[in-house]
Amino acid sequence: MDQGLGRGVNFGNALDALGGGPELPLDERWFDVVATAGFGTVRLPVRWSAHAAATPPYAIDPAFFRRVDAAVRAALDRGLNAVVNVHHYDGLSAAPDEHLPRFLALWRQIAAHYADHAEQVSFELLNEPNGRLTASRWNIVLAQALAVVRESNPERTVLIGPTERNDPRALPALAVPDDGHLLATVHYYAPFEFTHQGAGWIEGAEHWLGRTWGDAADERAVRDDLAEVAAWGREHGLPVFVGEFGAFAGAAMDSRERWTAFVRSEAERLGMSWAYWEFGTDFGAFDVERGAWREPLLRALLGGGPAA
Repeated sequence: MDQGLGRGVNFGNALDALGGGPELPLDERWFDVVATAGFGTVRLPVRWSAHAAATPPYAIDPAFFRRVDAAVRAALDRGLNAVVNVHHYDGLSAAPDEHLPRFLALWRQIAAHYADHAEQVSFELLNEPNGRLTASRWNIVLAQALAVVRESNPERTVLIGPTERNDPRALPALAVPDDGHLLATVHYYAPFEFTHQGAGWIEGAEHWLGRTWGDAADERAVRDDLAEVAAWGREHGLPVFVGEFGAFAGAAMDSRERWTAFVRSEAERLGMSWAYWEFGTDFGAFDVERGAWREPLLRALLGGGPAA
């Protein structure tokens, strides 16, 4: 394992939720569950843009800050790393010029707010840049956001990722700033027709139902994909964090277990840390209603050696 974040899980559909889909009540006991199982990191997707003013100075709602604070504190109290990101800022990807001042103002507030927190808190500048945030545009925005963070957090670990929704294939176009406290992050959901079969928000995903995973060609594709990511990390001297990977509940559990175990073990073999998507909703490794792990997925994630 690299000097990165070890083994982690995403608390997705909690601080990033807006209703209309699955939602995870961010109960403090879930942090106990994660820490006791042996994970070392929680990634906290946060939809700050839905809780901040639309006009300068773009103030973040103090009540929402308190919700995020409670999650960060719960993680730190249990010895967990906490990755705090900007999640689902769709306006920025759709109209970067219009939203850039607000995005930078959000980071100025977030960074200052957590400046005195332990080094176990990391910042991830933006989840899945896409759309009009092309690689050339995102490289400029990324550098500006990093500079804002560095005003108050000169040595805080900051995660940066490529465009096309953090697709590993977009890594070659990512310009890495000259900064000694960076991690690179990618998301891995390949093959998409397997991991997202039956997902209601993907048009046509119902036609993928029944797709399985696990033959030699399937394994070779994952192995080749992640080897390219690891090679890019070595070339740039950056540890790599697979910040999201997971298979939707529409897939058969035996294939989900095989895929999850293989992606996890390959990432670790290549020295990459990771966080599974996600804890307790429609990709969930944990069944919130039963109050128990889905054992095949927990086995896939934590099998093969001690947790980092």
